[in-house]
Amino acid sequence: MKPSYPWLSPSGGRPRLGSYSKRVLVTMEATNIDHDLLIDDEFDALSIEIKAPKEKPIELPKKFPAKLHARKVAEILGAQNGIIYLPGQVEETWEDSDQGPPFRQRRYFYYITGADFPGCSVTYDIAADKLTLWIPYTAPATALWFGSTPTPDDCLARCDVHDVQYATGLQAYLAARLACVRALFVLRASQLPRFDGFEQLKPRLRIDVGSLMPAMNEARLVKSDYEVAMIRKANEVSSAAHRVIARALSGYTNECQIEAAFVSECIARNAHAQAYPVIAGSGANASTLHYGSNDAPLAGRELVVVDAGAEWACYASDVTRTLPLGLGGKFSPRAQAIYDVVLRMQTECVARVRPGVAFRDLQLHATMVAVEGLLALGIFRRQFSADEIFRAGTGAAFFPHGLGHHVGLDVHDVLSRELLRPVSEGMWGKRRPVGPQTVRAMIRQQQTAAAAPSTGTDNNNNNSGEGKQPQPQPQPQTPSPSPKKRPSSSSTTTSSRPHSPSSPSSSSSSKYGVLQPNMVITIEPGIYFCRSYIESYFLKEGGEHRRFFDLDALDRYWAVGGVRIEDCVLVTPDGCENLTSAPKIGVDE
Repeated sequence: MKPSYPWLSPSGGRPRLGSYSKRVLVTMEATNIDHDLLIDDEFDALSIEIKAPKEKPIELPKKFPAKLHARKVAEILGAQNGIIYLPGQVEETWEDSDQGPPFRQRRYFYYITGADFPGCSVTYDIAADKLTLWIPYTAPATALWFGSTPTPDDCLARCDVHDVQYATGLQAYLAARLACVRALFVLRASQLPRFDGFEQLKPRLRIDVGSLMPAMNEARLVKSDYEVAMIRKANEVSSAAHRVIARALSGYTNECQIEAAFVSECIARNAHAQAYPVIAGSGANASTLHYGSNDAPLAGRELVVVDAGAEWACYASDVTRTLPLGLGGKFSPRAQAIYDVVLRMQTECVARVRPGVAFRDLQLHATMVAVEGLLALGIFRRQFSADEIFRAGTGAAFFPHGLGHHVGLDVHDVLSRELLRPVSEGMWGKRRPVGPQTVRAMIRQQQTAAAAPSTGTDNNNNNSGEGKQPQPQPQPQTPSPSPKKRPSSSSTTTSSRPHSPSSPSSSSSSKYGVLQPNMVITIEPGIYFCRSYIESYFLKEGGEHRRFFDLDALDRYWAVGGVRIEDCVLVTPDGCENLTSAPKIGVDE
């Protein structure tokens, strides 16, 4: 007999969606599951369709902690008296046009105000501990075209400042207050205030244009809880957009569709600004670190590197995924092999992030993993050991950029260049190649630190390590997570590994090269087959690096282009938290 379901109306034998509730005695603990019940009359069957759990929305703070940030700056500045003055950005137009670029607030100004509209200024009276935001008044005729700017009450509700005044009163305030204080702090001379009587005040004032930026950089380095929440939200939006691309990739035929899909999903989630231009590089284009054309067909390519991150409330995210373009949505064997090496580089480095670790040590660890993987694949000749290739700096042929940078109000946030500062050099993310000389300098620096761990005298700004080769002290080997298909080299011995950054370093690569709680950094290793770069700098006849390469094996990998995997990582008191949830091939399948 066919069962009857009186709570459902007949539907001609088709599966129907309904609600069903029944009390059942079970021995397991009850769990609430969001589901639909499908009734199939034709086969007398019930089908329960489990729904994917809904994203739990991130709880965002309601008020920008402007006072907290301003007091932090003043404390680092070490001043007991004076005025900090910062003008915000004004609206701009292009030459010979009444149109202009999208408004982008000055980040130092935003850091102590939270005000994201043009024509503002801020003053912080250090002795009085008074933070005042000065905003423009919008005339009704202007509001007709562009709408009104926030009122003082609006600003007080959104930003934790002491007072909000219209900018028409700023000159009178400065004239009166600067007559009573001893110092005026500005970021640069071009941002000095201009008002009648200022020239007469200058002789009695100490005008400091050199101290404020370093103090604000140091303040911005370690994020407040509010800032972490904004970066977390930016990563949530970006991860969702990356997820959309991964699901729809098989239907795309051109890089431009990837860019369009990413931006569209971000805007649909109310994130209207990108932290940087979208990179959607397929095939050989993936070997260009900051590729931006995004207009090549996908047919015949092995993979695509998608490097894209949204902003949320002026705070950045930075996320990269490498996706397969092969048959059936799979990597080719060559692309898979390179992807596995990069995934191992990233997984092991993220696992080593914790307070006290020198970022330089993470860079060297990633480089060694790359060398080991490429040696196992035969791209480096197996007659050499991983140690020889690593110490020659030849791994830089394929991993030619910094492992990461700070993320905050800028995608390459303040002091990112200080994360990796070998002897007499400065680095800044992917803007300047990390060449063999830089790798060798970092190795010497690491050896010096390991040989005298208790002195804390590791100094980036001298050449005391030149010509000396102190042997690193034996380090305990720490097991590290490994993804699928970990390549290894039989010619690599334990002694060839760089100093393990799995425990805090007692001496740093620079003052700002050691990780601290509430820093947000990227971990973004990559391997690239940039033919012009590798052939020009590493394969020259008679060059020191050519001997390490198996050129026939290398020829088989040019078409791969490049692989990069990148997450934003929060340093926590006892380790780290990965803020990026975009799925990774080989991890979230």
